[in-house]
Amino acid sequence: MHEMSLAEGVLQLIEDAAHDQDFHRVKKVWLEIGRLANVETEAMRFCFDAVMRDSVADGAELEIVETPGQAWCMKCSQAVQLQALSDECPLCGSYQLQVTGGDELRVKELEVE
Repeated sequence: MHEMSLAEGVLQLIEDAAHDQDFHRVKKVWLEIGRLANVETEAMRFCFDAVMRDSVADGAELEIVETPGQAWCMKCSQAVQLQALSDECPLCGSYQLQVTGGDELRVKELEVE
């Protein structure tokens, strides 16, 4: 389950921010997860809770903001939305797609004290 290593990376970002910005507790974390990022949100929630124990984010609430998958179709020259990386262009059926968004995972915001 790669969500565990992703949660560990999120913790490292949070700890670095806590050190740099001098806060002592994280109450809420907003994670932006793209539809095409291949992250299972329920597994991420489980791993987040496990990894954050005994850290500055122990007990922090996790809010997941899902962003749509986006791509550029090289055949019909249109921006399209995708549900999965293996999808075809919903307009022309081509698989010649260049992903332009929705494949990221980032810490969007922290509520701290």
